[in-house]
Amino acid sequence: MESGVRSHPADLFVHPLSNPGVAGICPEMLEVAEEANRAGDFGLAVEIYSSQLADLQQPDRGLCLRKADSLARAGRISEALDSYCLAASISKLRPEELPLLVETIARTLREKELGIPGTSTGSSGEDGLDSNGECEEDETLDLFSCRLCKCLLHEPTTVECGHTFCKHCLEDETVKDCTHCKQKLNKKDGLSHCRRLNVVLSGLLDKLFATESKARRLWVEGEVLWKNQNLSDALERYNAAVELVPSSGRLLYQRAELHMEMRNSNQAVQDANSLCRMKPLWKKAHYLKATALSTAGRNDEALQEYFLCVALKPDWSKVKLEAQKVLSEVFSSVFENEDLPVHPLQGGYATRLIKPPALLRSLRPLTQRPDSSTKDSESSLNKSIPVDNSSSRLSAVTPGKSDSAAGEGSTKSLAEGLAALPAPPGGLKRKHSSDGPSGTFSPPSKLHRPDEVSGFQPVSLCGGRMFPADLLDSGDMECSLCMRLFYEPVATPCGHTFCLKCLERCLDHNPNCPLCKENLSEYLATRGYNKTLLMEEVLQRYLGDELAERKKIHEEELKELSNLNQEVPIFVCTMAFPTIPCPLHVFEPRYRLMIRRSMETGTKQFGMCIADELKGFADYGCMLQVRDVKFFPDGRSVVDTIGVSRFKVLSHGQRDGYNTAKIEYLEDKKAEGEELVELLKLHDSVYDQANGWFTSLKDNMKSQILSHFGHLPSKDPDPQASPSGPAWCWWLLAVLPLENRAQLTILAMTSLKDRLIAIRRVLIFVTRKRPR
Repeated sequence: MESGVRSHPADLFVHPLSNPGVAGICPEMLEVAEEANRAGDFGLAVEIYSSQLADLQQPDRGLCLRKADSLARAGRISEALDSYCLAASISKLRPEELPLLVETIARTLREKELGIPGTSTGSSGEDGLDSNGECEEDETLDLFSCRLCKCLLHEPTTVECGHTFCKHCLEDETVKDCTHCKQKLNKKDGLSHCRRLNVVLSGLLDKLFATESKARRLWVEGEVLWKNQNLSDALERYNAAVELVPSSGRLLYQRAELHMEMRNSNQAVQDANSLCRMKPLWKKAHYLKATALSTAGRNDEALQEYFLCVALKPDWSKVKLEAQKVLSEVFSSVFENEDLPVHPLQGGYATRLIKPPALLRSLRPLTQRPDSSTKDSESSLNKSIPVDNSSSRLSAVTPGKSDSAAGEGSTKSLAEGLAALPAPPGGLKRKHSSDGPSGTFSPPSKLHRPDEVSGFQPVSLCGGRMFPADLLDSGDMECSLCMRLFYEPVATPCGHTFCLKCLERCLDHNPNCPLCKENLSEYLATRGYNKTLLMEEVLQRYLGDELAERKKIHEEELKELSNLNQEVPIFVCTMAFPTIPCPLHVFEPRYRLMIRRSMETGTKQFGMCIADELKGFADYGCMLQVRDVKFFPDGRSVVDTIGVSRFKVLSHGQRDGYNTAKIEYLEDKKAEGEELVELLKLHDSVYDQANGWFTSLKDNMKSQILSHFGHLPSKDPDPQASPSGPAWCWWLLAVLPLENRAQLTILAMTSLKDRLIAIRRVLIFVTRKRPR
């Protein structure tokens, strides 16, 4: 469509003529007018409809509506109102006959008063609602807002994924997923049902936002009472909450809704009016005000708000229909209880229209600015309403026949003349509430600057919250176990917070909360050690320097733990050999910690030594590489490891309950020349001997060896390729029936020749001992 008019189903609708066969109406000219409308030449369509009406003794209602629609399309709202009024005088206007007028007024308001270009409406749905079922609000949720109710966290509860919500929000049966990460919340058999409020965060919120926290508590109490239909007590809580935080938009909105349910329409209007001043571009607030005004019987004022809603959200179909209904009633109120003459322009029609001033008051925003006096309304109108002078090209229009003239010699439209007239002495017929009518309409663009409107405060409950910098100190965020600033804070289902590493170490020894002693076996079984992300963000944002220092200490500790020469963790258990798998069952708290640290540092390695009565563990061992860890609900684990390299212990030590050692790695000495030739012959000979021994074993013994260690590795082309020698030697040493001390002696050898000779002696010995 041209002239900036949006395509709409109503554009294709043609009002039926009241008397299609009446003399003076030319069907061909009407078709030309319809073509002109489709082409965007609305002025031509208006001329044709006007000339057709001029030839009639009595105006035709359908023709009046066609002309009114064309005038509305052209943006000539004042003249369009005349035609709509004339049609309404013949027969009551139906809501479905007014979509073009509503859209045109809303579009004019949107572009000329609000200064919003175009008609882009974003991604909201048909009813002007966002994906969460609420109208969008021009505000950003801050760090301390619940992402479910979008208000300050009340009884903050941290779920297993690490995100925090209000406790009562999580109790809602419709909440099934975390709104942050979309992780499913197990509310039946999992942890969500038994989680309690986060003690540290709850205390922090009460300290930083004492007044708002108190108001939020009253607010939630009011919601519960409302849900239980205890409306008077609920209103008492809401009133107390509003006294504490009068700038809370959502709180005011809910109290207005409560007033509506209690049929306190005037109080609902007051709250909605305050809300619209605070949030002038919040569509939901204006819709609430419109609904409250309509319920109070103040349709003229409600119509203003409906127009504003459509201006802010052009595709809000629900509100457009409401506006059409109210506008229909406003038109009807002009003529109710009046005995109109045969021709509506006879007998003081203008006087009748102004007597009930609802229509004039409702549409005044488009014809008169808020601060204009009535005497300059005409000049204001000419500036704000585009007028198409093409109507002057019409053939002679005589008074009494034209529907566009209020009397002989009149050059202004009816609505223009009415806008310049003073309001009637008696005002409206009905009595308004104590707050009075909303008065002359003030578009939201006039409310953007707080100093322009008395009492306007751009403060939002969910806006960026501020608090004195010295109100938060590191003592508020201190772990009760290590007495240091939280590092990677995690919250237990019982609501207590600890450093992740501190909590894990405690649970290694006892599956109970270190503070309240509540059993955490289920929590331990799921290993839901996800960081409390809100607390992590608070630390980073407000205690950045202290957190950086805490992180530095932690990284230094990890660096020290990852030095696999200076302080190697030692698992004192059994013999381990290079390239050979070594599965471990870990249940002692000290070794749980040791395995966890080896994973955290990224080395995934630790040493394995056999016990020694004097030194604690042997002077030689083998480094193991962790390939996989499987945890059991009670904290035990099965660790899949494989031997990597041999080492010699230089000094023994301890750390946090487990053994450590300073070591040096062992490598075989290389043989060359004739010594190498002899070594290769010995290598082949011992391998054949080992293969023969294994082949001669009974089937059940073979099966046991194969299930645990696998097949005998193949012979290496270069026995000296690995610093620890060929893999088959270690496989054979692991399966031969030798005592640990004998195995340790061979493990400590750095000569492949000596190791092969020792293995050959063992093979000879076990072969002789085998029963025939």
